[in-house]
Amino acid sequence: MSLRQLEYFVTVVDEGSFTAAAQLLHVSQPGLSHQIQALERELGGPLLERLPRRVRLTPAGRTVLPHARASLAHAERASSAGRRASGIATGELHVGTLFSISTGILPPALRAWRMHYPELRVHLVEFRHSDDLIAAMEAGNADLAVGPTPPGWDGPVREIGTEEFAIVAAPDAELPADSHRIRMADLADHEWIHFIPQSGLSEILNRACGAAGFEPRVAVRTEQSPSAINLALAGLGLALVPGNNVPRQFEAIADRTLVTPPHIVRRLGLGTTTASRQPDADGGSRRRRG
Repeated sequence: MSLRQLEYFVTVVDEGSFTAAAQLLHVSQPGLSHQIQALERELGGPLLERLPRRVRLTPAGRTVLPHARASLAHAERASSAGRRASGIATGELHVGTLFSISTGILPPALRAWRMHYPELRVHLVEFRHSDDLIAAMEAGNADLAVGPTPPGWDGPVREIGTEEFAIVAAPDAELPADSHRIRMADLADHEWIHFIPQSGLSEILNRACGAAGFEPRVAVRTEQSPSAINLALAGLGLALVPGNNVPRQFEAIADRTLVTPPHIVRRLGLGTTTASRQPDADGGSRRRRG
């Protein structure tokens, strides 16, 4: 039994479904289900009853839940005490990332971060392209990078998962009848909301279309994925964006508003250079090699 499994169990209960819990935890639903099943096997029986639209605690689950909450609370208090003793809970952290990642992935992650480090200020340094992000890290303009895992990176990197891309279309877009099995090649005749050439999202769309044997016909170019989503929903063309950038309410507009081709993904990592910044006593920062 691990704290992660207990956290997953409590989150499923609090959110009322595996789908909502997986989104909040930023894990895949199969991965979440696997951890819950492993916990149930260890405890000797089911903790949750899986209903069509929600989950319900079993008698065993009702017994385990308060103990799970208590274990997580004790772990958090121990972690907070350790951070205070280490003097790492104050200062300012400069996080380098891409615009699309700061829109889709970072808001809930930073909310959780602030709960753990309430006195640590976060400064987002955002870029259009991963090359710009790498250059900023090498120049010492950020302490931590969150973005596509760069090849040949000479600093510590931790893989944090993959980001799945989605096609956004207006409800009246003439897409293939089975939109959940759509292929990029089926969209060759459509116009696209493209991104400016300096954007890494532009390269992703070009590669996806090129692999399908066509060049995207550009209707409008934009710099930001939220703008691309709104332009696509207005009927100006299709948009290929990170699925986590699409607000949840848009997914329910029509069956064919959001189409997710699972083969278009981007691997993400969390990395630092060999030089990191540490807060001074006066709240500033200094460089430290290590």
